[in-house]
Amino acid sequence: MLYPNDNTYIGKELRLKQQYFFVSATLQDIVARFKTLKRPFDQFPDFVAIQLNDTHPALGVAELMRILIDVEGLKWKKAWDIVRRTFAYTNHTVMPEALEKWSVSLLERLLPRHMKIIYDINHAFLREVEARWPGDIGKLAKLSIIEEYPEKKVA
Repeated sequence: MLYPNDNTYIGKELRLKQQYFFVSATLQDIVARFKTLKRPFDQFPDFVAIQLNDTHPALGVAELMRILIDVEGLKWKKAWDIVRRTFAYTNHTVMPEALEKWSVSLLERLLPRHMKIIYDINHAFLREVEARWPGDIGKLAKLSIIEEYPEKKVA
């Protein structure tokens, strides 16, 4: 477990702050440029495609949701549809240790709104998993965005 006075924890916190800064600035710029087109947000994915490589900028999903819901006033369902059609993901590694995971406690402290959005995304996703594999608790645990053991982390 990482503690606030641990150098590793301090480094992870700084890395998260830096990632959020760049992700947020980029997405705010993208949204501002899209708004100059005077098009409805339903058309956002027709004009914008965002490619995520590995896990480094994955905070962008929660940040675009935050912007669409909290700033632009869209409803969850519409915002989630837009985000799903906007982002694509490529994983370049099969080594689990190369995939970034964030401590839930760190995210809750630094980015509480984003953590709430991540919980909501995970809840919706796990409903889809449950519908596809009814009663498979192991599948739910394996596919959850939130790891529970040994420490709660966003994977």
